[in-house]
Amino acid sequence: MAENQNIEWKESWRDEYLKWICGFANAQGGKIYIGKNDKGEVVSINNAKKLLEDIPNKVRDVLGILVDVNLLETEKGNFLEIVVEPQPFSVNYKGQYHYRSGSTKQELKGAALDKFMLEKKGKKWDGVPVPNVSVDDLKNETFEFFKKRAIISKRIDESVLTEQNISILENLKLTEKPYLKRASVLLFHPDPEKYFTGAYIKIGYFQSDTELIFQDEVKGNLFEQVEKKIDLLFTKYIKAIISYEGIHRVETYEYPKDAVREAILNALTHKDYSMGVPIQISVYDDKLMIWNYGQLPEDWTVENLMQKHSSIPFNPDIANAFFRAGHVES
Repeated sequence: MAENQNIEWKESWRDEYLKWICGFANAQGGKIYIGKNDKGEVVSINNAKKLLEDIPNKVRDVLGILVDVNLLETEKGNFLEIVVEPQPFSVNYKGQYHYRSGSTKQELKGAALDKFMLEKKGKKWDGVPVPNVSVDDLKNETFEFFKKRAIISKRIDESVLTEQNISILENLKLTEKPYLKRASVLLFHPDPEKYFTGAYIKIGYFQSDTELIFQDEVKGNLFEQVEKKIDLLFTKYIKAIISYEGIHRVETYEYPKDAVREAILNALTHKDYSMGVPIQISVYDDKLMIWNYGQLPEDWTVENLMQKHSSIPFNPDIANAFFRAGHVES
């Protein structure tokens, strides 16, 4: 048995190891062995029977959870096994929230803690209500764009054309009365960056990894960003091979437009907007790279842009709106 993300070895017990138990409880669970060295060899402990009683009591009193503590006997000596189950709620150690990530323990703070707490409550970042924003603050032109795209995609009935904007948001589940959700602001507000730092796309053309030739920033709501970015990429950044069919000029681009659109939509859907970092698109002579701070960073080359990619949404409310507008498949 090797030490890994679910197993920790300790030669002797210290109360600070309650932090490790907290970290396991907040992650996928795990086991801590008391009486083993860094190589996993049994070094034995003399106070095993006392610890059998003390550790469960300390865990209960400090962390508010229950763990199993087992005494394991071998020819080389005795050691303890602490079995920590993953918890459906957040567990804290004296006000600190620890999390087991890989083979290390880290204390969650700031945006990482906010994200963790939301997920424990069954919420995603884009589903959180936003105070002091009303439907009147949103961009009517974007609602009209959404209606037309949704009708064309046949994913919403034509009756949507006569609906008020608030009804559209409610049907998309983008409200939590009396508030709008964050996804509403990102999708329909004229300036979502007013509320969420980094809610835009940066694009640059690179001669090499260190030579930036020119760059642009694409801002506005997410529906606008998709359309603006596609237009900008295929008019300024991506080369086209020119040919003729009779008297008709034919432009064949290096990358399929539909695949590039899907890559951008994936980046917008999977981005971790809580980190305040814009999506970055880097265009080279021989490749196009799309990077986002989130669950699904993407690296696209000519070869894999020829293939269709789909994955579980990181921001489900945003993904649903894109789907209804016919931007993405289910």
